[in-house]
Amino acid sequence: MTRVPFNPIRALRRLTVAVAFALTVAAGTASAAEAQPHVIKAPHYGDSLFYFFQDRYFTSVTNLMVSQHFTRLPQHEDEAEVLRGGLFLSYGLHREAGQIFAQLIEKGALPAVRDRAWFYLAKIRYQRGYLAEAEDAIGRIDKPLPGDLEEDRVLLRAQLLMARQDYAGAAQVLATVQPGKGLTGQYARYNLGVALIKSGETARGARLLDEIGRTPATNEEMKSLRDKANVALGYAALQENTPQQARTYLERVRLAGLQANKALLGFGWAAAAMNQPKVALVPWLELAQRDSGDSAVLEAKLAVPYALAELGAYGQSLKLYEEAVTVFERESTDLDESVAAIRAGKLVEDLLRLNPGDEMGWFWNIQQLPQMPHAGHLAQILAQHEFQEAFKNYRDLRFLERNLREWQDKLGVFGDMLANRRQAYDARLPQVREKERSLNIAALERRCSDLAAELARVERDSDVHALADAKERDLVERLARVREIIERDGNDPDVAAARDRYRRVAGALSWRLTMQFHPRLWEAKKNMKALEGELAQARALDAALAQAQRDEPARFDALAERIALLSKQVQAQIPRVEQLAAEQQKHVQELAAAELLHQKERVAEYATQARFAVAQIYDRAYVAKDMAKDMAKDAGNAVRQ
Repeated sequence: MTRVPFNPIRALRRLTVAVAFALTVAAGTASAAEAQPHVIKAPHYGDSLFYFFQDRYFTSVTNLMVSQHFTRLPQHEDEAEVLRGGLFLSYGLHREAGQIFAQLIEKGALPAVRDRAWFYLAKIRYQRGYLAEAEDAIGRIDKPLPGDLEEDRVLLRAQLLMARQDYAGAAQVLATVQPGKGLTGQYARYNLGVALIKSGETARGARLLDEIGRTPATNEEMKSLRDKANVALGYAALQENTPQQARTYLERVRLAGLQANKALLGFGWAAAAMNQPKVALVPWLELAQRDSGDSAVLEAKLAVPYALAELGAYGQSLKLYEEAVTVFERESTDLDESVAAIRAGKLVEDLLRLNPGDEMGWFWNIQQLPQMPHAGHLAQILAQHEFQEAFKNYRDLRFLERNLREWQDKLGVFGDMLANRRQAYDARLPQVREKERSLNIAALERRCSDLAAELARVERDSDVHALADAKERDLVERLARVREIIERDGNDPDVAAARDRYRRVAGALSWRLTMQFHPRLWEAKKNMKALEGELAQARALDAALAQAQRDEPARFDALAERIALLSKQVQAQIPRVEQLAAEQQKHVQELAAAELLHQKERVAEYATQARFAVAQIYDRAYVAKDMAKDMAKDAGNAVRQ
């Protein structure tokens, strides 16, 4: 069974965008034909999206959930749930993600987009190995998907059937895919051929694989698929005892491809089956020089002396068998060293050290390989999908452990900050209270009330002198003194001239005060209103201060209680995560060790076969020697007679 290449990051993003847009359309805010650029109205949602498109999924989902907790995303509730579901999905939380998608899709998505969402969910579940959950998701798709997605859906359904070894059912499903030139169509045809062969329809399956094996390829993926088809055909022909046909298939395989070793080995056995040991030696000798970490190479080290023995070159055969035994014993020792290094933690710890990554997540991949006693053993370990997934889970647990320890330190810092703030509050509170008392807002309010009453009287009585400025009041006082002098010395001839002058000045002042009265009254009212506003603000601040004096200690206590509770939760989670990480590390190491131990069993079996072949050659030599003695004895007797 061969899987279609799948980009989970692109699938997750396509799923998120598709479902979010469908929810918007279903709500009646847009139409597919008049879709407008999506506007982010909540800054906190934009923050989460920023981290999402930076591939920082842990930061994105934590920020998103915090914003949801504090109801900061009222304009993007559904979209935020879609994003949260997609991020849960990326961490393997398929049940939680499925519940979120089911609620949102049933709530408002169009049927077409709902089917597409279930398809992506099924595909990601299949990639993670959750076959039952993937079948449940793909079973919720009601109608054919648009474009190439329908072929992907059919192929995924067939892959799920083949995973349950229902090859006949898979073949029936794959038969509905129309032949095409695309990569998906070729994968579908390949899987159909395999399914037909395994379900008993060997001839039909072989024809399909033969077509793929002869199809011109323009890219590496198609070339690899073509090689795989030819190798499958070649080995199937060997099992059916048609070596000539097997050679035809295996000759098509590239010498530098991933299937080259299997092809060389199979080609040699095909030649051997046709009693052509010399021809078989050509691919086997080439294969025997390659990396012994491949089981095909180890088998070639047995096949070469076998072919030489068939040619009667027993001396060379014996030498190569003995060399093969030495190689197998050395390989067994090397495997033991690699297993010991793995169980000591070197592989897992060095992988984590060399591939730290900024955050946890399914989309992280191994980029750098560690130094191991025998690097050739790494390929067969890292090629295991189960090992890759188990190691990612281990790495995520270590990330969570580090994150929890960081939060343990941060909560300690928050506790210190709160203590300092409480201390500063206690120190400043007496000063604030003293300043509050010195303000005497009640006295200011009484004075403001008196001023308002006086201003009302001035307006009512049109008291123009009350709004005079300092210079004018000084002039009024001077005129009053002049008037007293004039009235006291009114009979003095010199005063008569002054009286007329006084009258003109007093009239001018009265005219000026009268003309300025209304503007000054308006300005006074404005200032009075501003004063009342400032007094109201002072009263509000005074009330807020009083409220703070009552609430702040309780707020401090609540924050301290929350910090203590979170610290307790973090403290309780750390040993649990440590234990899970240790168990996961052991599981990862045992997965790697099991693969190498399985390889060691194969090596031991090859060594046994080599020793048995050596014994057979020695037996042949002794038999031949005895036969020679008997023939010589018979010849001597014949001469004497």
